Amino acid sequence: MTLADGGFTGPSINDFFPPALLFAGTPFEINRVMLVRFIATAAIVLVFWLGTRRMKIVPGRFQSLVEMGLDFVRVNIAEDLLGKRDGRRFLPLLTTIFFMVLFFNLTSVIPGLNIAGTSVIGVPLVLAVVSYCTFIYAGIRHNARGFFRNALFPPGVPWPLYIIVTPIEIVSTFVVRPITLLLRLLMNMIVGHLLLVLFFTGTQWLLFEAPAMYKALSVGTLVFGFAFTLMEILVAVLQAYIFALLTAVYIQLAVADDH
Repeated sequence: MTLADGGFTGPSINDFFPPALLFAGTPFEINRVMLVRFIATAAIVLVFWLGTRRMKIVPGRFQSLVEMGLDFVRVNIAEDLLGKRDGRRFLPLLTTIFFMVLFFNLTSVIPGLNIAGTSVIGVPLVLAVVSYCTFIYAGIRHNARGFFRNALFPPGVPWPLYIIVTPIEIVSTFVVRPITLLLRLLMNMIVGHLLLVLFFTGTQWLLFEAPAMYKALSVGTLVFGFAFTLMEILVAVLQAYIFALLTAVYIQLAVADDH
């Protein structure tokens, strides 16, 4: 929260470009967003280390939770879309994408962190590029000539129409897909952060700084803040699922005989 002349100033895009905390002015500069990403990465490693270090035939609660998450990606994303053979091939990638996006998203609702590691373009861009490159790799590995031919010249279209269809396919298949992956994740987490900061800083200002006649409004903004926190958790999970799902869909289209 910031105050200007005794008034309330809401969150801005500057929240996503905080000052350096460590190594300022060097190529290794670390700001708050980078620190959040390090913490989220450490949390992923810790969760899976604790969940798999002492595997039991009859799993405990924590092992069961970890196995449930892994099985969700394996069954509902990888095998459901790619089948058992291709699902097994691309399962490590899909699992990494799902849990990386999930943990990086959930930092937006953790007190003290309060910003998603995916709300700045770096991570979504890297994941979109990885997804795109995997799509291209899978298509070339499956059938290099057929992959590009079917992608650019869809079967069943009269030849004269390829003048119109082929440029559309180039844009939709090789440009729009990675961009939409990037923007869908990035924009959702940016908007979520701005809404949460707006409601909770608004609550603080109404309660402690606003004239007495407005203090009762802080109850409403606090309720909305908690409601949007629950929504943000749901969005965090959904975005992880959608990103991994769409990556699997693109791979499936690449390895299909006709697409």
